[in-house]
Amino acid sequence: MNDKTADLIVVGGGGSGLACAIEAARSGARVILFEKGERLGGTTGWSVGSYTTSASPHQQRKGIVDTPAAHFADMDQVNAAATRSGHTDNLALRKLLTDNAPDTLQWLMDLGIVFLGPNPEPPHTAWRMHNVIPSSKAFVHFLELECHRLGVRMLLAHAVVDLRVEGGRVCGVAAKGPHGQVADYTASRGVVLAAGDFAASHELRQRYFPEEVVKAEPVNPLSSGDGIRMAEAHGATIINGGHANSPRMRFVPAAPTWFHRVPPYRLFTKTLSFLWNWIPLFVLRPFMMRFLTTALGPEPTLFKAGALLVGPSGKLVPVDLGSLALHLARQPENSAYIMFDATVAAKLNAWPNFISTAPGIAYAYLSDYRKARRDIYFEAASLEELCRKLGVDGSVLTADVVRERAVRTAAGESISLLERGPFYALGPVRAYVTMTEGGLCVDEQLRVLNQAQQPIAGLYAAGSNGQGGLLIEGHGHHIAWAFVSGRIAARNAVRTP
Repeated sequence: MNDKTADLIVVGGGGSGLACAIEAARSGARVILFEKGERLGGTTGWSVGSYTTSASPHQQRKGIVDTPAAHFADMDQVNAAATRSGHTDNLALRKLLTDNAPDTLQWLMDLGIVFLGPNPEPPHTAWRMHNVIPSSKAFVHFLELECHRLGVRMLLAHAVVDLRVEGGRVCGVAAKGPHGQVADYTASRGVVLAAGDFAASHELRQRYFPEEVVKAEPVNPLSSGDGIRMAEAHGATIINGGHANSPRMRFVPAAPTWFHRVPPYRLFTKTLSFLWNWIPLFVLRPFMMRFLTTALGPEPTLFKAGALLVGPSGKLVPVDLGSLALHLARQPENSAYIMFDATVAAKLNAWPNFISTAPGIAYAYLSDYRKARRDIYFEAASLEELCRKLGVDGSVLTADVVRERAVRTAAGESISLLERGPFYALGPVRAYVTMTEGGLCVDEQLRVLNQAQQPIAGLYAAGSNGQGGLLIEGHGHHIAWAFVSGRIAARNAVRTP
């Protein structure tokens, strides 16, 4: 076989692309998968790792009776804010998601992936959130193993730069290799775009979003909307392009250690799952937090308790409790520290004054960050010493804090603002765009549609590329859609004559 020909080409090595490649290869198709990064994973590998579904074995063990139809109905409330904002909700794709999520969870488990749960997440009326252990890297690990086993040809550091069309049908791609060489690859069954969202595309963000979203950093710097832009150039359209999560305040990522590089072998994750069900939570929390605090961000409760957001110059950055990163994203540096004193610190180790929400574990407190994120945890006996550690101008900060105390006192607030030592800081924090929601218009077979709403022959899309107006708010729906849509796109593509 020519090494540049296949039955199916998959563009993107994240969750949706890997699921697509596996499903196609299991049917006997020859598959080439392109990933422009040097490793697989995409945004799936950056996620917290929640998977939301009904009718799971985990629910059944807990006596929870739940159905895809109930899940479908609950998403009216889950997506309510987005629909009120005028965004389209594709109910046909929603049904694909809720109907196929249970089987796909089992499909992932059969690959060796282990989940904890279910856990509650209002407004869902049933406990549906399942959490992968030890982290989302488990998805990538086991899907990559299966791709190798099935003989999927995975070309890393290969960026697809265009689609190849013959006789009105997409029949392959042009891809640039690691040394800059461009080559054509052909696929008899077509191409599946699974190249992720456009959170890292300045051009597309400028087209659709306000200043704070344009300036925020992408969680995944490789999410540059390549699949969407290439499809647009061949007549496809974007739906819900202007819908994105507001910029989210997150701590800068930790440098990976040996602890995070431990492969999620089945024995290891099965042991964790057993312990989770039989060992008290307080015993396991410190261990699990080492994985989760790398992907968490602060919650409004931290600032309600009296924490302040301080920029590198020492000036206070306003905090909107409805959108914590709103003003941070507008700062030229897009960087700040969360600072507080001993009075506030004493509150941050017990409910309701948590720092972060950790899905499946409950909440992360100051003691969790002291143990698990020493790289972003600072403590000093005096405010001056803390400012020196951070490189912050203490005189500017002191003047701003005096003004802030006066404003809050006039408003009737009684709260400690950097008054009693020792003093603490967490950070830096930055404003990140976790994901954009705009995707290509697709039909129920996940064929990409042109401006006349007709299928573009030979072109399919999955994951964020194939979101097609589907609203998937809340934890666990994006991951579920990535795997569900990847499998469905593969089935439809390989059966095409």
